[in-house]
Amino acid sequence: MKQVTSTLESQPLSLKDRVLRLIRRNMYQWHRVLGIITVIPVIFWTLSGLMHPFMSHWFKPTIAHDFIPQYPIQKNQIKLSVAEVLKQNKITKFKNFRFITLDKQTYYQIKDTTNHLLYFSTQNGRPLPNGDIRYAELLARYLIDDYTSPILAITQITEFDHEYKYINRLLPVWKVSFDRSDRMDVMIETEQSRMATFNTQGRKTFIRIFDLLHNWSFLEMISNKGLQITIMLMLLAIISLSTGSGIVVYGFLWKRFKKPTAGNTKGILKKYHRQIGIAVSLVTFAFAGSGAWHLVRKLTPDERNKFVYEPVFKTAEVEVASLMPDIQWDRLLNIQIVKIGRTNYFQLFYDKTELESAEVIYQHTYTQKMLKDGSVLYAKYLANKFANLANVNGSLQSACCDLMSDVANEDISNDNLLHAEILTRFDREYGFVNKRLPVVKLNYNTPEKTSYYIEPATSRLAAKIENADRAEGWSFAILHKYLLLEWAGKNVRDFVTLLSATGVLITSIFGLVLFIKNR
Repeated sequence: MKQVTSTLESQPLSLKDRVLRLIRRNMYQWHRVLGIITVIPVIFWTLSGLMHPFMSHWFKPTIAHDFIPQYPIQKNQIKLSVAEVLKQNKITKFKNFRFITLDKQTYYQIKDTTNHLLYFSTQNGRPLPNGDIRYAELLARYLIDDYTSPILAITQITEFDHEYKYINRLLPVWKVSFDRSDRMDVMIETEQSRMATFNTQGRKTFIRIFDLLHNWSFLEMISNKGLQITIMLMLLAIISLSTGSGIVVYGFLWKRFKKPTAGNTKGILKKYHRQIGIAVSLVTFAFAGSGAWHLVRKLTPDERNKFVYEPVFKTAEVEVASLMPDIQWDRLLNIQIVKIGRTNYFQLFYDKTELESAEVIYQHTYTQKMLKDGSVLYAKYLANKFANLANVNGSLQSACCDLMSDVANEDISNDNLLHAEILTRFDREYGFVNKRLPVVKLNYNTPEKTSYYIEPATSRLAAKIENADRAEGWSFAILHKYLLLEWAGKNVRDFVTLLSATGVLITSIFGLVLFIKNR
């Protein structure tokens, strides 16, 4: 019998058995090493994640008005046409014009060829000194309903930074800073009379902390974005491995480790580290996986702000245009000019009434003939331009589209257009994060099911979404932000998010304490 036993024990183990033995002997040590490598990153990410519901929902600062209303233009204040004003001020070329109201007076807002906004009276054509700054202050004061607090500074933001993040989308904007107890800053896009965002001192502090702990902006300061994302991806991968090894150790090999006894503090910690860790393991995988996918997508720069079509018009091109007597002045909100091909059109923005809905009419500058479905036709024209712009030598070359061919390398021809519609509100695919409305949505029958979202009022690309973007967006929305629980209300969604992040945080802290005690 002893001889048989000895023979059996001397038989070589299979590769599978050797691997399993190696795992059993070393898995706990691997788990400890992986866990200690990522414990600080996990604490950073979970703490900043816990802050988010409080600052974005429960304790989010509010202002008096969320948007700037538009009212019909006062025709009796328009004594001079835009051509007369341009000639009077010796402006031979411009990019666009529209009307604005400032201190109960109507002005032409002219965008010149250097992208500066100039203001001229519609009654006498005289320029308004510092018009853009004055207009930004007026809009900011209206939004916060504060006409008495002193202004600390009004500065123009032309690039995104640590405080005015890329998520705000709009550039350039004016930052109007008020001398108040909350140190309110309001960011205004004067070109379209809209608010980009606002920040109180508390919100600015939160943005800085969140940026440091969640986005790791300190790495971007000392290196570059590529290295920052690479380091974060490596740590997220290690977190997933640590979670997986924890499941093996505390789920399948738990009997091999010492169980808690009375007064055994380390045993108690190990018990709850195990129980809470297994309970939130799927949450940890979801946070890490969706976060990693989100970071991978960020390796491809989002350059949508560079896709804008702004041809230069000659003053002579609008010289023959009259005040167009057939315009419905009682509901006309504004006028702009656009070029489709070689033809110029006025964009007429009409307000809704009890009998008519809001609409944008495209009217030929010479013949005054209306262009049917003008917004959709213009959006298709712009999408074609932008597709060309993105495909020149495989990369973005320039923001000037005038010399581009009208035939895109990407097949977004009219024959491939599946659906076109005008969106006046955000939806699941085109969310609030995109900022711009109204937009025209164009769905094309391409391999990636490409959708272009065009903002006709600014001739800009608001978003370009393909299947890969939809999949990643779904992953981040559902697995990272728990938007699937929106049906139950934001409070329920944020509470579940809070509970999940807290579980991951407690597991990490218990693991850190165990590591210190073992040392």
